[in-house]
Amino acid sequence: MNRHDVDLPSDFTSRKSDNQILKVVLSLKQKGENVIFITKDVNLRIKSKILGLQAKNYESFKIKIDELYTGWKEIKVSADKIDNFYRDWSLHLDKEFYPKEFIVLKDEFGSSKTALAKYSKEDKMLSQIFHQKSIPWGLKPLNTEQKFAIELLLCNEVKLVTLIGLPGAGKTILALACGLQKVVEERQFRKLYIARLIIPMGRDIGFLPGSKEEKLGAWRGAINDNLEFLRDKGQSDSKTDEKINYLFSAGQIEIDSLTYIRGRSLPQQYIIIDDVQNLTTHEIKTITSRAGNGTKIVLTGDPYQIDNPYLDVSSNGLSYLVERFKGQEIFGHITFSKSERSALAALSSELL
Repeated sequence: MNRHDVDLPSDFTSRKSDNQILKVVLSLKQKGENVIFITKDVNLRIKSKILGLQAKNYESFKIKIDELYTGWKEIKVSADKIDNFYRDWSLHLDKEFYPKEFIVLKDEFGSSKTALAKYSKEDKMLSQIFHQKSIPWGLKPLNTEQKFAIELLLCNEVKLVTLIGLPGAGKTILALACGLQKVVEERQFRKLYIARLIIPMGRDIGFLPGSKEEKLGAWRGAINDNLEFLRDKGQSDSKTDEKINYLFSAGQIEIDSLTYIRGRSLPQQYIIIDDVQNLTTHEIKTITSRAGNGTKIVLTGDPYQIDNPYLDVSSNGLSYLVERFKGQEIFGHITFSKSERSALAALSSELL
C-alpha cells in the first residue's frame, strides 16, 4: 500500500502524523475495505468525517455516569435494629456492601429514627462513624454527606479519597480543613501538598509573567479563598494569618501545578488534587502512582464541569478511577448532591 497515492485536501499537511494516519485509512477505504477509524481525538474524528470516513470514539474507558458509585446509600430497617445499633455500635444485615461504604439507616415505618453507619468488609458488619462529631480546623459539617466525607478524610487507614459533587458542595474546603487537621494539629503527615491542573475556563489570556510562584498566584485563588474562610471560621486571632504564612514558609503547606508532579515521589504527605475532572485516565494513574509510604491522596472534582475538550462526563479520569477503585479497602468515595455555598449557587446548579 502506498499512502502517497491518496490525495488529502490542501489544508491537511502531509507532515503531520495525524494526517499520515488518515491517508492510510482513506487508502484502505478506496480499496474497498470496510474501515472504521477509532480514536479518542475529537479533532481526528472531525477530519475523518470531512473525508467521508466512519469514525468512532474509543469506548473502553467510558463510564455510565448515572450508575457511578456514590459511596453511600439509604437502607430501611426496623426501629428495633436502629436501637440495637445504638446499643452495640454494630449491626449485621443480610446484605453485601462495598468496603467503607456509608449507610443511612431509616425506620421502615417512617418514624424519625435514623442512624449513620459504615460497612466493614472484614467484619461484615455496620459500625459507627468514628469522626461523626469531629470539627476539623473549626469546620462543622452541614449535612450527612459532609459527615461521611470528614470520616474518610480523617481516617488514617483510607489512603485514597475521591469527592465528587456540584459546585458549593464543600469538596475542596473539607479536604483542606481535614488536611490541616492531620498535618498541623495531629502531625500525622509531614506536609499538606495541594495541586491543581492549569486549564482555563473560556478564552485563555495567554502566558503569565514572572517566576513559577508568581505564575501560580493567579491559579491559587480558590485555595486561598478557602484558607481565608477556614481562618475566619476557626478560632482565629491576631496571630492566625501569621501562623498560616509560617506554614507556607516552613514548607508544611505547598501549592503547586500538576505540571511539576511527574517524576516526584511524595512520602508521608497529605495530597489534595483539585479539579481532577479535567484529567485523563493516564494522568490519574501518574498522580496516584506518586504516593510514597504513609501518603494519603484526596481527589476532588465535578464531572459536569469539564474544560478539557477531549474529555466528557463519562470518559474523564476521575469517574474512571471511582469505578475501578470501588471495593478496595484503602479507598473511600462520596458523591455530594447538595450545595451549601449559597441559595443562588444551589439554584444555578439545579437549573443551568
